[in-house]
This record gives sequence, structure tokens and C-alpha cells, in this order.
Amino acid sequence: MAKPKWKRKLNLLIALPLLKLIFFVIWRTCKVEKVIGEEHFEALQQGSKPFIPCYWHQRHFFCARYMFKKSRKGIKLGFLISPSADGDIAARLTKSWGGIPIRGSTTRTGAKAMRDLYESINKHGICPVITSDGPTGPAQVFKQGAVMISQLAQVPMLPMAYASSSTWQLKSWDKFLIPKPFSRIVIAIGPPRQAAKGLKLDELEPLRLEMEQVLNQLIKDAEQALADAA
Repeated sequence: MAKPKWKRKLNLLIALPLLKLIFFVIWRTCKVEKVIGEEHFEALQQGSKPFIPCYWHQRHFFCARYMFKKSRKGIKLGFLISPSADGDIAARLTKSWGGIPIRGSTTRTGAKAMRDLYESINKHGICPVITSDGPTGPAQVFKQGAVMISQLAQVPMLPMAYASSSTWQLKSWDKFLIPKPFSRIVIAIGPPRQAAKGLKLDELEPLRLEMEQVLNQLIKDAEQALADAA
């Protein structure tokens, strides 16, 4: 049953400023000590076409922060957000930080969401962030969506991860990580990958598996860089 309209408005009034405060405190007090592979991002940034940033849902906190900061330099950054009332808070947060909400869900509105992502790239030049195991998991299993969009739009996927020196872990399906204030952060970015034209769905499977392995390796790379700097 849908929430009454007044309850949705109340949720926005309470949750929106509270979440913005939490993000602000953590983003401002944590220190990004190193960005591994930033040259991969910069090469795409200087190119003429969009790309698809990809990371695990669990690692959203500072991968999104990195992308929001880069969006100030001309990148149109999009996020696929549920069209439900609960997605309104995320959509407003996204707008407040300069992002573009793309309202849709790969589970509830799958075909339409894929079409909207494709059009956001080809018609509007948006770089749509895809949390590649979202929105409901299984955790750290790279789904076909990003690979299919890469093939359809002929744009590369950019794998990303981050590690934090100290975190809280939520009891959610993805064990979402929230860096504690004053943590040290390392972001890791891998070389872009693009799906070739003309391949059938089963022929895209090696690339899907490769992206899954790359995202997990980037986490290890970021964690190792933190340990080396300690």
C-alpha cells in the first residue's frame, strides 16, 4: 500500500536534511589519500563520448563522491533511481549534488529502464552510474545490464572501487559500507572495457565475468594501498 501523500512529504522534510548532513560530515572529514588509475578516468573525460561508471552497490559512498566532484568539470552524471516514492529522497539528493536522476528500476521496470539508460547516453550525453550488483543483489555478482548498455550504446564501462581505513557495515543485502569520519580513503579505477557489436548475450558472458573479477581486484588494490601507507 502506498504511503499517504502527507507522510511522503514528512519523510522528505526529515530525511533529506539529515542525510545531507551525514554525507557532508563524512565527505568533508575523510581524506582521499590516493586515486589509483586516475589516468583511466581522465582519458575518458577528455574523450568525445560518455561512459558508464560501474561499482558495487556496497561501495557507493565514495565512488559516488568521486564522480560528483568530477561532474563539476563538465561530465553529465546520471543515476538510475527507483520511480517509487522512496526513491524521491535519493533523486533530490542526486540533484542537489549536480547529478541527473534517471527514474527507473531494472527489477520493476526492466525494459523501460534499459531504454532510458540508452537514451540518456545517446541523446543527452549522460554518463549513467550503474551499481552492477544492484538494486537487490546477489552481492558482488556483476549483472548483464551494464554490459548490454555498453554494447547497445557503444560506450565503455569504467570499473571503480574504494577502500576505507575504518567503516561501519550495515546489515543490508550488500553489507553497505559507510566510512567513519576522519577515515583514510583510497579510490581505485581500472582500464575501461567496452562490449563489441554483434555479440549474442551468451557471448557477452566472458566480459561480464571479467568486470566482476576486476571490481573485486580493485577493492584489493585499494585495501593494499591503504595498508602500505599506514
